This record gives sequence, C-alpha cells and structure tokens, in this order.
Amino acid sequence: MKMKNFFLIFCNVILSVIGQLLLKQGMNQVGKIEGHLSEIVTRVLHALSNPFVIGGISVYGSTTLIWLVILSRVKLSVAYPMISLGYIFTILFSWLIFKENVPKLRVLGGFVICIGVYLVSRGEFGD
Repeated sequence: MKMKNFFLIFCNVILSVIGQLLLKQGMNQVGKIEGHLSEIVTRVLHALSNPFVIGGISVYGSTTLIWLVILSRVKLSVAYPMISLGYIFTILFSWLIFKENVPKLRVLGGFVICIGVYLVSRGEFGD
C-alpha cells in the first residue's frame, strides 16, 4: 500500500475529529436534549440550524466521500481499524478545547488502541 493512502486515511481521521468537535460545540450551545418526544424533535430541529452543527454534518459528509476513495484503494481490514485513531485525537482535543476530565485509564486505553492500529497496519504502508 502506498504512503499516500495512509495520508488519505489520516486526513479522513482528522476531518472526522473536527466534525465531532464542531458537533459538540454546537450542542454545547443548543443545550441538553431531553423530555417528551415533541420537545426532543423541537430541540433537534433547533440543533440542525446551529452553524457548528451544520459545519460538523458538512465535514462528516466530506469524510464519507474521502472514505469511498479509501475503500477503493485499501483493504477494509486495514483501513477501518485505523479510523480508531480518531479516538485518540478526540480524547486529546476534548481535554484541550472543552476542558473535559480525562482519567489516566482513558489515556491508557488510547495507547492500547495505538498499539492495535500499529499491529493491524504493520507492513501495509511500506510500499
């Protein structure tokens, strides 16, 4: 597999994380969604008009298009596990941007994920 495919997967992961961050920021502005069905529907419709939520959904749309390119070039058994790198970046940026508490066990879990991604992709990007 070519290094450009790894770069494409990495870009897709980063864009997915950006999408999550935008969605979270938007939902922080919208507030908690709970209550009866009619209240939930109203709040979800309100969320869909939030610029951050719109941006997050748009970014996710672009990652879907990039993912189609990736799937045309890379084995699914290699590409899909690499998406889990997004967990690491999401934990990091949730801590940095939203000041979320990140326990040591969650950080350790992130390292375990990285080791797993390394093992899955080992030898695939040497070309």
